[in-house]
Amino acid sequence: MSAVRVLRLAAGGDGVGRLEDGRTVFVPRTAPGDLVELAGLHLHKRFARARPARVIEPSPSRVTPRCPHYDRDECGGCQLQHLDSIAQREARRGFVGEALRRLARRELSDPPLVAAEREFEYRTKITLAASADGRRIGLHRYDRADEVFELERCHITVPELMEVWHALRTFRRLLPARLGSVTLRLDRQAGVHVLFRTSGGEAWSGATKLRGALAARGTAVTIWWQGEDGAPRAMAGAGEAYPATVFEQVHPTMGDRVRTHAIEALGPVAGRHVWDLYAGIGETTAVLAQAGALVESVESDQRAVAEAERRGPPARRHAARVEHVLGELRPPELVVTNPPRTGMDGRVVAALERLRPTRVVYVSCDPATLARDVSRMPGFRLAHVRAFDLFPQTAHVETVAVLDLAS
Repeated sequence: MSAVRVLRLAAGGDGVGRLEDGRTVFVPRTAPGDLVELAGLHLHKRFARARPARVIEPSPSRVTPRCPHYDRDECGGCQLQHLDSIAQREARRGFVGEALRRLARRELSDPPLVAAEREFEYRTKITLAASADGRRIGLHRYDRADEVFELERCHITVPELMEVWHALRTFRRLLPARLGSVTLRLDRQAGVHVLFRTSGGEAWSGATKLRGALAARGTAVTIWWQGEDGAPRAMAGAGEAYPATVFEQVHPTMGDRVRTHAIEALGPVAGRHVWDLYAGIGETTAVLAQAGALVESVESDQRAVAEAERRGPPARRHAARVEHVLGELRPPELVVTNPPRTGMDGRVVAALERLRPTRVVYVSCDPATLARDVSRMPGFRLAHVRAFDLFPQTAHVETVAVLDLAS
C-alpha cells in the first residue's frame, strides 16, 4: 500500500496529500503532518481519493476524539474531532482565505477567527435520520448517506436534547410508523420541541400518548408531526408552528456575536435605507429599525415573517424569495445579506452590482458560495473579512465579509 504525507486540509475537512505520480489525493479523518497508509484508492484523471488504513506517523495536532461514534461508527456529523482546537481553528480560517483567493481572486491573508467559548454541547438543534428498515435512528456515516447508525449521544449537542433523546429511545414503540427523521430543538426560552417527519399519507394520532409517557419521566416537550407533503403541525403541547420549524442558528451565542458584528460593520444606519436580505425571524431587522434605519426585509418563509411581525418593531417586510421582489424594493444605501448555503441568486448579485449601495455586509455559512458571489461583484472591494467558530468539531465556518463600493 502507498503512503502519503498530509500537507493541509481542504474545504470539507479532508486531508490533502500528493501521490508519487503527482496527483492530489484527498484523505478524510487525517491531520496536517500525518504520514498515512492509504486504502481504497480511487484514481481520477487529475486527483484521487482514499481512506486512511493506518497512521504511520501522527501529526502533533492529532488528538483522541471525545465521541465514541466518531471512529467506531464513522459519524459524518463531525469532520475534525481528531484535531486539537488550535489546528481546527487554523483549518477553518484557511477554508475561508483559500476560497476567496482561489475563487474570488481577491488577495488577502486567512482572516482572523472568533473562537467559540464552548467546543462541545453547543448545538440547540439536531436532526436524526431513520434507516430504511426503521430499525435504527441516528446519524449518517461520512461518505455513505444511505447508511444510518444508532445514535447513543451526540457530544456537540446540548445535554437537554440528549436527555430527551434517551427518553425517546425508551418509548420507541410509541413513535410514528414510516418515520423519516426526528428533529430535536431547544428554543430560546428553554422549551424542548420534537418534530417527527413521516412518509405515506396516514395521519399519526399517538402524540398525546407519547408526550404523556415522557412527562411521567419528568421530560416536558412539545411534539410536532409533518406528514409527506404536509405542513408541520403541533400535535401535543403547543398550537403554533414557531419555533420548531423556523430557521435559527444552532449555536445561538455565537450566532448573536455574528449578528452584532455584521450590524456594527454597516456603520451608522440612522435615517439610511437598508436592505435586510434572507432576514429569517427578523432579529437583524429589529436591531436596525431600533437604531433608526429605514429597513426593508425579505424572507421566503412566511412563518418566519409572521414571527418577525409579532416581535416587531414595524418594518416593511416582504414574504417572498429575494430575486422575486427586487423590483418592489427601493434602492438601498446599505445592505446586509445572510443567504443559505447555496449563496445568493445571480439576479440578486446583479441587482447589487447595478444599484451600487455604499456597503454590503455578507454573512455566509459557505466560503465557496461567498467567494463565487464576491467574484460577481467587481464594483465592490473586499474591505474586511472575519470568520466565526459557530461549528466546532466540524469543517463548517461562518464568515462576515464587508464589501465597499469601489471608488
